[in-house]
Amino acid sequence: MLYFSNMSDNRKAALKKLKKLVIEPKEEVSDYRDRFDETLCEVFLPNNVQRLEHDYGGIPSDILIPELSSVEKVIFYVHGGSFCAGSRASYRTFCASLANSCSCRLVLPEFRLAPKHPFPAAIDDVLTVYRALHGELEAARSTGADGNIVLAADSSGASIALALLQKLEEAERKDVTQLLLFSPWLDFSTDSEIISGHKIHDDIISGDKLHRAVDVYTYASNFTNPLVSPLCALPEDLKGFPPVYIQMGGKEVMTRQAVEFKNLAREAGVECTLDLWPDMMFMFQMAEEYLNDSHLAMEKIGKIVSGKSSINYEDDATRKEREDILRKNNIGQ
Repeated sequence: MLYFSNMSDNRKAALKKLKKLVIEPKEEVSDYRDRFDETLCEVFLPNNVQRLEHDYGGIPSDILIPELSSVEKVIFYVHGGSFCAGSRASYRTFCASLANSCSCRLVLPEFRLAPKHPFPAAIDDVLTVYRALHGELEAARSTGADGNIVLAADSSGASIALALLQKLEEAERKDVTQLLLFSPWLDFSTDSEIISGHKIHDDIISGDKLHRAVDVYTYASNFTNPLVSPLCALPEDLKGFPPVYIQMGGKEVMTRQAVEFKNLAREAGVECTLDLWPDMMFMFQMAEEYLNDSHLAMEKIGKIVSGKSSINYEDDATRKEREDILRKNNIGQ
């Protein structure tokens, strides 16, 4: 179902925080990284989550372990940050909350960032970490244990996570049982209406900002590469993908791309659910101190990952709510 909050939210403060998570068109990368980390870094982790450090094939990573956690499931998180910012330090608080909500440990790698390390460096790094995790699961199975991976990502990290899935061998991909995407960025090609339309924007995202992010990440002739813009993939590129759950704000301009990706996934025979939250903005889940829906959204993710809840839009009330959001944003299904 779709949640509505009856509590008083501080939307202005939430927007002020979340705007700092996206690079500005003319901003220096170093300034953006400082602003990003200053906004998200916290000294203490919430919910008594324990943090360990581990090296996966040369890639330093955090392992976040909540007090109650499943031994059979691990979340592998690919962070956002416009391809050029974000780190273990800046994402620890959000990922600790996610791990706690899902009652399972979470692996957060420190992959290389653009522009010093452009495409495909980040993909290569997360592939290295994933294969190490896959190896751990294979070793555990030899002792009779079982396990699986939930792949999760947000914003620009969605491009990297989907590229990872495309590059995995079929046997490796089978370990991924769910794909969770928060406010994903899925198309940087010049055919994208958002990239090409100067007047298309929402409270946080604009075509100019997306252009700046992908310009830092790779060269222009690469924008249509499916490993950069997942919406440029063919249906056969997505075959064998796990079920996809996309959670984002109903006011995001990127909802159009999410609808197109849902259709592409379904054409490939992949289950894909788009969960839009009314009146919410880009990465509203990260504004938990200002928005009640942030807590509800994380609670819902936890139930989905733990198998205590399923996504169902078949009843008339929730289907009408979803259709109203799409219609309000002028998005066809």
